[in-house]
Amino acid sequence: MGLLKKMFMLAFLVILTWVGLTFYSGWQMYEDALAACPLEEKVAQTTAQENFTTLDQLPEIYLDAVLAVEDRSFYGHHGFNLRSTGRALIRNFQEKDLVEGGSTITQQLAKIWYFDLDKKFDRKVAELLMAFNIEEHYTKKEILEFYLNSIYFGSGYYNVYDASMGYFGKVPAEMNDYEATLLAGIPNAPSVYSPDVNPDLAEQRRQQVIQCMEQYGYIEEGAIR
Repeated sequence: MGLLKKMFMLAFLVILTWVGLTFYSGWQMYEDALAACPLEEKVAQTTAQENFTTLDQLPEIYLDAVLAVEDRSFYGHHGFNLRSTGRALIRNFQEKDLVEGGSTITQQLAKIWYFDLDKKFDRKVAELLMAFNIEEHYTKKEILEFYLNSIYFGSGYYNVYDASMGYFGKVPAEMNDYEATLLAGIPNAPSVYSPDVNPDLAEQRRQQVIQCMEQYGYIEEGAIR
């Protein structure tokens, strides 16, 4: 066996071992998280919020904006988006670090409920396993409701109701197009896009949301300014 072939085989074994150990560590992290707090308990905690907001209490334009900018394939996947994950893997390989997640809304919910923000590969495995579990037991409507009632919107607001009341002084159902598209862009980087902190950056982000909505067919070009 030539030296080059031996080196290739060694590299392959190293990678295979790393993948196996990472998956095992992620599985253990997933199992430990469920043992500490079963999924149904997380759901009960979320839905028991005083101002839990259902999808029918949210403007359609807001829901479309969230999907356009966060996870346009939400209703077509089962917790995992191969295309966005593949794109993220390529960038991570180029940067030699976890700089992009490619996470679906369900994966983001799993992270919010159970895992910290450390960008480690085993945590991504645990997050993905939890996302599959969530998708298996709950409908898309329920998952989106859980997500919007769990994400951070900056300025101390941890759900869509509090964010709408805090930023606009109105319940979510009363948001206009401007407010809905502004709010949809904040969770990507709450400390950056909070209109209380950086109104100019919040508006730039809102324009990005509108561009995504136009690009993916949620609205006609120029329908919202």
